[in-house]
Amino acid sequence: MKMHGFDPAITHGARTFSRCGGGAARTAGFTLIEVLLATALLATALALAFATLSAATRTAGRGEALAQRSERERAVAGFLRKRLAAARPVAFGMDEETGESARFSGEPDRLRFVADLPDYLGRGGPYLHELAVADAEGQTALTLDLQLVLAGQAIAEDPPRPPEVLVEGLREATFRYRGLGAEGGLGEWQERWTSVAQLPLLVEVSLTDADGRKWAPLVVALPMASNVASPAVGESEMVTR
Repeated sequence: MKMHGFDPAITHGARTFSRCGGGAARTAGFTLIEVLLATALLATALALAFATLSAATRTAGRGEALAQRSERERAVAGFLRKRLAAARPVAFGMDEETGESARFSGEPDRLRFVADLPDYLGRGGPYLHELAVADAEGQTALTLDLQLVLAGQAIAEDPPRPPEVLVEGLREATFRYRGLGAEGGLGEWQERWTSVAQLPLLVEVSLTDADGRKWAPLVVALPMASNVASPAVGESEMVTR
C-alpha cells in the first residue's frame, strides 16, 4: 500500500545505501592499535636514522682530526729537518768554560746552531736558531728563537721578538745527539753535546702528544759536520772524520 506522497521502495533503498556507506567508512578508517603501531614504527625508523647519522658524523670528525694531526706532524717534521740539515759550522759566541768558539750547543731541552734563513722569510743571512722546550699554559711546547749572527756573535734584536711556537699541546719533547765514537764509528746517543766547537753527525727530535701518542722518530743528518768530537762524557780529544 502506498501512502500519499511516500514510496516504500525509496525508503528501503535509502536504508540500504546508508548501511553500505557506513560500512565503507568504517573500512577506510584506522583503529587505535594501527595508529599506535605506525607511530612506533616511525619512531624506530627515526631513531635508527639518527644513530646512523651520529655515527657517520663521529667517524668523519675522527677522520678530520687524524688528518689535521698528520698534517701538523708532517709540517713540523719537514721544517725541523730543513733547518737542522742547513746547520753550518759558524760560531755564534764563545764557550765560557772552554774558551772555544761555540758552533753547536745541545741539551735535552734546548739546542742552538747557525743556519742561513731564506730570503722569503725576510731575514736573509746567517741566524742563530734556538730550539727550546717551553711551558705553554700547563703543556709543553716547542719554540724557535732567531738572532742575526755577525762576526761570530749573535746580535739580539731591540726590542726582542718573542720565540715562535712551532708546536704546542705536547706532553714531552727531547733532543739527543750522536757523533763519532772513540774507534771512529758512530758513538752512542747522548743527551748533551759537549763539543761545542763541532757539529754532531745526527740529531734526534722526540715528541709526544698530550694524549701520550708518540710522533714518528725524527733523525736528521747534518751534512756540514766534517769534524766531530767523540761525544763520550769527559773526553776532550777531537776525532777527525
